[in-house]
Amino acid sequence: MPKPSQQQTPPGVTGKMDPRPDHGEESYRGSGRLAGKAAVITGGDSGIGRAVAIAYAREGADVLVSYLDEHEDAAETRRWVQDAGRTCVLVPGDVADPAHCRAIVARAVEEFGRVDVLVSNAAFQMTRDSVEDIPDEEWDRTLAINISAFFHLVKAAVPHMPPGSAIIGSTSVNSDSPPPQLLPYNVTKAGIANMAGSLAQLLGPKGIRANSVAPGPIWTPLIPATMPPGQVESFGQDVPLGRPGQPAELAPVYVMLASDEASYVSGARIAVTGGKPIL
Repeated sequence: MPKPSQQQTPPGVTGKMDPRPDHGEESYRGSGRLAGKAAVITGGDSGIGRAVAIAYAREGADVLVSYLDEHEDAAETRRWVQDAGRTCVLVPGDVADPAHCRAIVARAVEEFGRVDVLVSNAAFQMTRDSVEDIPDEEWDRTLAINISAFFHLVKAAVPHMPPGSAIIGSTSVNSDSPPPQLLPYNVTKAGIANMAGSLAQLLGPKGIRANSVAPGPIWTPLIPATMPPGQVESFGQDVPLGRPGQPAELAPVYVMLASDEASYVSGARIAVTGGKPIL
C-alpha cells in the first residue's frame, strides 16, 4: 500500500510518520531468552533500534539506548523498556565522535558492570542524484556515523564483554544491491558486513560472537527524513513481498543473535529483506 507523501528534516521523528511504524509495542512476547543480560543499542530511540530495545527488555535484558537528540522518541522507548520491568539508560550524543562512542560504553559499564550485547545500529543516509551532489562533509559524516562508530564502540566494549557476549551490526541489502542515489550509505553498509566477518574471527578466541543483520526496506524515520516525497510514497513496493517491513519484523533476528541459542552462530549475515536475496 502506498505511503502518503511526506518529508521530514534529518534525523526524523516517529510522531510525524504516517502511518506510525510498528515496533512490537503490542505484539512482542518475551520468554526470558536474554534474562540478566546488559545490552547497548545505538540508534535505539526509534525504528529498528526501538523495536530491538523493546524485544530485549521483554526477553529480560537491561538496555542502554544511545541516540542523537530525538529526546521525545527516546523517552517513549524508555517507557516501553521500563514497562517490561527492565532498566533503560538514555545517552544522547553524536556517535560520529569517537570520544562519545567511548563514553557510551563507559556509561554502560558504570550502570551494568559489563556489556553482554552490543548492537551498532545508528545510521545516516541522504539521497543524491549524482556524485557531484554529495558534499564532502556528508560523505565524511556518513562514514563516521555508520562504520567508524561501529569500530570505536567495539574497541571500547570488548574489554568489558565476557565470553558468550554478542556483537551485532546493522548492515543492509544495499551492500549487495546498491541503489546509485545512496552511494555513501551503501559503502558503509558493505563495510559493516565485512567488519562483522573480521570481528568474528578476531574475537572468537575470546568467546565473543559477531554477526550482522541485513534489512531491506524498513519503515523508519530515516525514510521520510532522507528521501524525496515521491520515493517515500513507493518505498518498499519493489521487493517480492510488495511492501516495506516494519521494525517489529526485525527484532526476533536481533534477539536470536544476542541469545545463548546462537552460541555457535558467528560471522553470519542474516537477510530480512522481504524476499530480495543477498549474496
